[in-house]
Amino acid sequence: MATQDSAGEDEIDLGELVRKLWKGKLLILVAAIIGGAIAAFVIANTRPTYQADALLQLEEKTGALSMPSALAGLAENDPRSVTEIEILRSRMVLGQAVANQNLDWSVQPDLAPVIGVMASRYDLPVINDLLPARYARPGESVEIEQLIVPPEWVNLDFTLEAAEANTYLLTTPLDNVITGTVGQALTLRDQGFTITVSAINAPSGRRFTLKQIDEIRAISSLRSRLSVSERGRSSGILEVRLSGEDRIGNSRTLNAVVQAYLRQNIDRSAAEAESSLTFIREQLPQAEANLRQAEVALNDYRQLSATIDLTLETQTILEQITRIETEISDLQRREAELANRYTPAHPAVRQVTEERQRLEERLAQLRGQVGELPETQRQILNLTRNVELTQQIYTELLTRAQEVEVLRASTIGNVRIVDIAAAGTGPIAPRAAVLLALGLILGGFAGIALVLVRGWMNKGVQQPADLENLGLSVFATINRNVATDAMRTRKGNLPILALESPTDLTIEALRSLRTSLHFGMLDAKTPTLTITSSHPGAGKSFLASNLAVVAAQAGQSVCLIDADLRRGHLRRYFNVKRGVPGLTEVLSGDIGFAEALVQGPVENLVFLPSGRYPPNPSEILMRAELSRLIEACAENFDLTIFDAPPVLAVTDPVILSKSTGSTIFVARHDQTPIGEIEAALKVYSAAGLKFAGAVLNDFDPKKAGGYGYGYGYGYRYEYQQRKE
Repeated sequence: MATQDSAGEDEIDLGELVRKLWKGKLLILVAAIIGGAIAAFVIANTRPTYQADALLQLEEKTGALSMPSALAGLAENDPRSVTEIEILRSRMVLGQAVANQNLDWSVQPDLAPVIGVMASRYDLPVINDLLPARYARPGESVEIEQLIVPPEWVNLDFTLEAAEANTYLLTTPLDNVITGTVGQALTLRDQGFTITVSAINAPSGRRFTLKQIDEIRAISSLRSRLSVSERGRSSGILEVRLSGEDRIGNSRTLNAVVQAYLRQNIDRSAAEAESSLTFIREQLPQAEANLRQAEVALNDYRQLSATIDLTLETQTILEQITRIETEISDLQRREAELANRYTPAHPAVRQVTEERQRLEERLAQLRGQVGELPETQRQILNLTRNVELTQQIYTELLTRAQEVEVLRASTIGNVRIVDIAAAGTGPIAPRAAVLLALGLILGGFAGIALVLVRGWMNKGVQQPADLENLGLSVFATINRNVATDAMRTRKGNLPILALESPTDLTIEALRSLRTSLHFGMLDAKTPTLTITSSHPGAGKSFLASNLAVVAAQAGQSVCLIDADLRRGHLRRYFNVKRGVPGLTEVLSGDIGFAEALVQGPVENLVFLPSGRYPPNPSEILMRAELSRLIEACAENFDLTIFDAPPVLAVTDPVILSKSTGSTIFVARHDQTPIGEIEAALKVYSAAGLKFAGAVLNDFDPKKAGGYGYGYGYGYRYEYQQRKE
């Protein structure tokens, strides 16, 4: 059982939560509007960001279409997208774009605080007229043709102020002010500084900040705006995007980046051919010397031995040896070239090595056959072989040198531009619709949080003991009624619960209140009662109308008066139209008291509406006619109830309480803060008054932890009609 009670205490009353949020709907709406306004301000005060994009294609180098098969190994290179992306974002490439587009020059207009960007983007007649002359307006700029600064002035600010007659004032980092002319170079030889301003599109007085940015910082800034990605998987198509505030400038800069990347790609491809050409040229002098030496040795031996020709067998062996040695020499050169680019474990290196070893084994066999020949034939064969071998090597080197020369001159790289850089028509940021919606949503959430926090911090009275601790006698505790909750949101006339549901527990509580008031007002000077609260929505009008009905049903003659001359709506319970003469007209002397009374829905009950809303309600209530009205009520009625406005809102309840016999305070459970009740007590105490007692309205036992105030049986009791 205890567990169940604890669970009931921890439940979240969604209905009550919704009611709190609905009550604070105006605050939530205002917060959402403020959030949307802030978002709109941020959008208007943010420079739009545009994006340019380009497409590149990475092609594989096969080598077969651009060079002889003998040189195919020079172009073995599989382009990798990841590698190319990093190269494209490297300082080597971006540095060329920075230098080409002068991206290391910074020219920024002076912006007004807070609204500077907005003032520089939009023509705001009133605001722009009030801004000092130094701050930027729409369409203003400075163009620089040349800027050279000494190393110690890099990253330091220069101030340029537009002047009359096509001149300007330049303030250096040393605070020196120099006058310059547009289109003419301004030079400070001692400092090594030169600047040429080609155009100033701004009136006199506008200020701009100039700066020479160091290369590393400029490259980093460009890299932060550059993005490169591959379209699809292993497609070899790179999409390059560049974002920035200058829509046209983005295209120019991106094209500069692409062109720098293409140049380095071509240079990289040509460098391979250049490396091979350098290697071949280094081998040519030695090959030529070896050829001359071999020819001299062969001629000398022939003269010495008088031998001219080789036998057929010897000639065949010589041709095979020469061919194999030539192939081995070629393979050795290829090994050396490949070793500059690959490790020994690379498949290309291993293939060449294995082929060379196979040929060396065959060469060893042929040399064994040579050893079996006659001495003269052996010598002639060896010398002839040397001559032919060195001649082939020399000829091959000359041929390959020419081929590589052609290859280097015709290198085009393995990158092709598919789409040149083009700028988008619209900005990519800020996204106005998204930001505006986000601002409204966040503002709404902030409003909801504020309503909930305010409700948590200003937690209302929880139980009758809270009122008793403040010195107020609790005449009655009226439980929450679902029907009354629905009545609060109803438009037009309102039903009287005492007539529609006379057996409801709420009405039983009002009958108990009627009894308590009967005894509590025995010592009152007049049988007149003022009902008030600390704030609207406590339920005093509901209480006054139903209390009047149950009192009349008990045989008392009752007069119910709507004393809220500002926003009284007690007439809605009695089907009385707005503007019907009432209390205002009676106190003003425009109509007699008896003439203004409206017969109530039950016998012994009359109703006096508030009448028209006067501009000075407090002054009307302070007239002597109020005292005479109360005396007439005391003479003619057993009970007169004044439905007064909230005490913390106006002074009207205090005026009424000074003239009536008793005053009761209505507090709504979980809604009326303790602080408001204390404030109401202080107001009455300062006026020399006090409340006769209090009523705790709309009491919810679940929120009070099942608190029943000693009358728990009464909450479960209902009248039942006897079945015949």
